[in-house]
Amino acid sequence: MTIELPMAQRDMMFQILSNSEPLSEDKRQEVLDSPVFGTVFTDHMVDICWSEKGGWHRPRVQPYGPIPLDPAAAVLHYGQEIFEGIKAYRHDDGSIWTFRPDQNALRMQRSAKRMAMPELPVDYFIQALRELIAVDGDWVPSAAETSLYIRPFMFAKEAFLGVRPAKKVAFYVIASPAGPYFGGAVDPVSIWLSTTYRRAAKGGTGGAKTGGNYAASLLAQTEAAEHGCHQVLFLDSETGTNIEELGGMNVVLVYKDGTVVTPKSDTILAGITRDSVLKLAEERGHAIERRDVGIDEWREGSASGDIVEAFACGTAATVVPIGQLKTPDFTIGSEDATPGELTMSLRKELLDIQHGRIPDVHQWMMRLDQ
Repeated sequence: MTIELPMAQRDMMFQILSNSEPLSEDKRQEVLDSPVFGTVFTDHMVDICWSEKGGWHRPRVQPYGPIPLDPAAAVLHYGQEIFEGIKAYRHDDGSIWTFRPDQNALRMQRSAKRMAMPELPVDYFIQALRELIAVDGDWVPSAAETSLYIRPFMFAKEAFLGVRPAKKVAFYVIASPAGPYFGGAVDPVSIWLSTTYRRAAKGGTGGAKTGGNYAASLLAQTEAAEHGCHQVLFLDSETGTNIEELGGMNVVLVYKDGTVVTPKSDTILAGITRDSVLKLAEERGHAIERRDVGIDEWREGSASGDIVEAFACGTAATVVPIGQLKTPDFTIGSEDATPGELTMSLRKELLDIQHGRIPDVHQWMMRLDQ
């Protein structure tokens, strides 16, 4: 895929500071043979500064390690922070690719605007990925269902205690080899419906990829674990009747007539994986609806057979079938549910595109190692 970049912002001159104590080749291979999501990180990271006076400056790749931070840094007091999640895939010929990075860059810009932070240009975002891969490309695994999970993030680092947008910001990129998010086979997951807590409110930051939204989900996620569930589903804050999203993934329902439905709300993160999967389904002839979806509609539709499949999707987990939704008052689905046919077919098609096993007719993939 070729994305035309503005000439004025085509390149930043990165300084490369090599890690003098990288993980040994044998140790790295041990990690790549059995990667666990977000636990071991590559030898280097990207660091770019921003200030009100200097703009984006001092780009560099440096050894992975602790970040010096003043105790008065704004992020520690007011949570002015955003992040992204994207993956790098090794294809059979050894080349390294990523999936729709321009969309991640644009979403990060939207998150930055909502959190009163500077917007990193799309080309700087993509160049940061390439610069990291140039030094840590050996960390991209090649086994089936594996990838290098890349985490760009930005936070307010100015030391002050006044309540205003920070005038100094740091942008970093780190990366970690990853296997299947839920581990092992692609079995249907169980979901807990939170009736007590809300993830986001209308007019709030639900549509931004900011840490506070995820922090708001953690207590409910703990409650889900106590009920034997993998993830938690939230309802809207206004009526408490419409489903929104999971703690870290979007939700999609499949109806008997082939219609594919997903909740629509400005409190839900715009999922790149979800939009891609819906595009694939639409091209197969499925009607796509983005609208309010009541929890009663899901319960009644499942009982009547009108809703035949449900799945969750996101960068980390790709596409995962939902087998059972548990609530304090009722249960949808069953513990022995099998993955839906459309769910698994879409999952396979998406992964085949990402890993280069079928033609990329949408030009979603971008090569990073060149």
